[in-house]
Amino acid sequence: MEYLDSGGPSNARQQHYSLICCCRCGLQIEPNPTNMCVNCLRSDVDITDGIPKTSALSFCRGCERYLQPPNQWVKATLESRELLSVCLKKLKGLSKVKLVDAGFVWTEPHSMRIKVKLTVQKEVMNGAVLEQMFVVEFVVQAHMCDDCHRVEAKDFWRAAVQVRQKSDHKKTFFYLEQLILKHRAHRSTVNIKPMADGLDFFFTKQDDAKKLVEFLSAYVPCRYVTGRELISHDIRSNKFNYKYTFSVEIVPICKDHIVCLPQKTAQQMGSISPLCIVTRVTQTIHVIDPCTLQWAEMSGTQYWRQPFPALVSPKHLIEYMVMEIELVPEKDRPLRPRMSTKHGLADVYVARMSDLGINDQQFHCRTHLGYLLKTGDTVLGFDFTNANLNHAHFDKLNTDKVPDVMLVKKVFDRSKRLRRRKWRLERFDGADELDTESVTRDYNDFLDDLEEDQAYRENVNIYKDPTKVQVEDDTDDEGAPQISLQEMLEDLRISEDATGGEGAAMME
Repeated sequence: MEYLDSGGPSNARQQHYSLICCCRCGLQIEPNPTNMCVNCLRSDVDITDGIPKTSALSFCRGCERYLQPPNQWVKATLESRELLSVCLKKLKGLSKVKLVDAGFVWTEPHSMRIKVKLTVQKEVMNGAVLEQMFVVEFVVQAHMCDDCHRVEAKDFWRAAVQVRQKSDHKKTFFYLEQLILKHRAHRSTVNIKPMADGLDFFFTKQDDAKKLVEFLSAYVPCRYVTGRELISHDIRSNKFNYKYTFSVEIVPICKDHIVCLPQKTAQQMGSISPLCIVTRVTQTIHVIDPCTLQWAEMSGTQYWRQPFPALVSPKHLIEYMVMEIELVPEKDRPLRPRMSTKHGLADVYVARMSDLGINDQQFHCRTHLGYLLKTGDTVLGFDFTNANLNHAHFDKLNTDKVPDVMLVKKVFDRSKRLRRRKWRLERFDGADELDTESVTRDYNDFLDDLEEDQAYRENVNIYKDPTKVQVEDDTDDEGAPQISLQEMLEDLRISEDATGGEGAAMME
C-alpha cells in the first residue's frame, strides 16, 4: 500500500522538510496529511473493503462463451480484453474506488481458475489518496447457456408457430425458408419440424413466437389465430403456466395458378377480367389478364375478406407446341388501366403435344408471353374446352368470355438448365434428408421460378456453387433465363486464425 499526497506541496519543496515521527508507532517518516506511516494507515483503512476477493464465472462448454451480467453470453478467449471486461463487471464494489490498472496473473489453462491483479485508488482522511494492489480469483463454473439448452432439449418449448398452406406443392415454403434464413428469423427456435402441409416452429418464449408471426405477416399474405393450453397452476401465488400456439394460414394461391376472381373483387381491382393468371406472390398477390395485359395486386386482407380457391393448379397444365405466333400491334390492343410493359400480347395457334402425328387440331388464343414464344416452342397451358371445373365463381362467367386454351408459361429443357446452374441456396439443417421425389421436383420448380423472375429473388440470398463454376455453357440455351454472377454471393466460411484465437470470417 502506498499513499499519495494530493493537497501538499510539490516534490521539490518536500526535500527541505525534516522527518517527523508517526503518531502511532513513532517511526520516522516524511510528512504527510495523516502523520501516519503506511503500516499504521493500513491497519486503520482498507480501501479494498467491500470488493470481493473471490468470485465465480459461468462458462458454457457447448459454445465456449462466458456469462456477462445480467444475461448476455460473450465469446472471449483467455487473457483477452473481452474476458477482462466480464471479470470486472462481476465485482460489485469496484465503483466505489478509482481503477488505475488491471491485468491477468498467469494460471494453468485447465485449472478452472482466473486471477486478475487490480490497482485501485481512493481518497481517505485529510485529503490523502491511497493506492493499493490486490488479486481477485475467479472460479470458472460450467453452466449451459439458453441457446445450447434449446439445442439439447429439442422438446422443451413454450410457444409454437404452425405455418400451413392448402396447396398441392411446397414452393411457397421454399420461398419462406429463404426469407427466414436471410433475415435470421429462426435464431430463437428450439426446433423446426416439417409437416405434411407446412412447418412447425418451436420457441421457449412467447415473444419470440410473436416476432416470427409478425415477420411472416410482413412478407407473405396470411392470417393467424392464437390458442393456449394450461400446463400448471400455483394456487398459492396464483400463477398460471401456459403453452401458446400460433396457427398461421397462408393464402392457397401460388405462382402460375389460374384463378377466377369474384365479381366484386375484380371490380375493386380496376375492373379486371375475373379469369387471370398469378404471376407472383410476395407481400401481395400479383395477377395478370393474358388477353389484355392488365395487371393488379391483391393484399392478404383483401383476399381473406372474400376468399376463393384456385381454379387450375400448375400440375393440371398440359404441354402445347406453338404452331404460329403474331404479336398484336399497340393500336389494336384494348385500352386498360395498369397494363404490363414486361409482357407482349400475341395471337398464338397451338396444338397439343399428345395430338402431334394423330390429328391436326389447333387452338387459337391470346397470350401475354409474346416476347418469349416463337414457332416450335413448348408451352404449358390449360384446355378449357374439355375441362369439367366445379368452381362457384367460374360457373357464373359467360362462356363466350372463356378462351379455349390459356397459356401460362414457357417450357425449357430441364436437363440443360440443371447443367448450366452455377448457384445454390442455403437450406435448414437436415432439410435435404427429408426430401422425397415430389418435394425435389417442387424444389427444382422453385429454382426455375427464381431464374425467371428477378423481382421474386430480391429477398433470397444466392450463393456461387464452386462445383459448377468451371462448367461451360451450352451453345443452344433456347433463351432460358439465368442468374448473373453479380447477383451471386461468395461462400462465407469460418477458419481459425494463426494465433489460435477466435475464428476469423473469410470470404473465399
